[in-house]
Amino acid sequence: MDMICKVACCLALTVLAAGAACAQAAAPVSTVQYSCAQGKTLVAEYFDGTTRMAPNGMPLPGGHVVLTLADGKRLDLPQTVSGSGIRYANADESFVFWSKGDTAFVEEGPKQTQTYSDCVGKKKSAR
Repeated sequence: MDMICKVACCLALTVLAAGAACAQAAAPVSTVQYSCAQGKTLVAEYFDGTTRMAPNGMPLPGGHVVLTLADGKRLDLPQTVSGSGIRYANADESFVFWSKGDTAFVEEGPKQTQTYSDCVGKKKSAR
């Protein structure tokens, strides 16, 4: 019986630790509501991340953004290298979100068609 109690305690502690880790999920650094051309809107939740090094020694940004598009679709995109502004893209770069200052746009598809353009952001108030 003593062994069963020890196993149960270990299991309970493991579950509690996992729950605490989930409860401490990173909060966004910033949340921005964008108003875009053609009456479209999107919300961007920006998250920090650890910078990593590419094999050639170039630093790779570690942040990501969670976008909620006007149709309710949500995407979690990693930050990628950008010459100007901040760039986020999925693995095959068929969906790219760019932001600089309070402006942003989205490019989609093989021809990188702008599907959200002339977006101007307004930070949401802190909760």
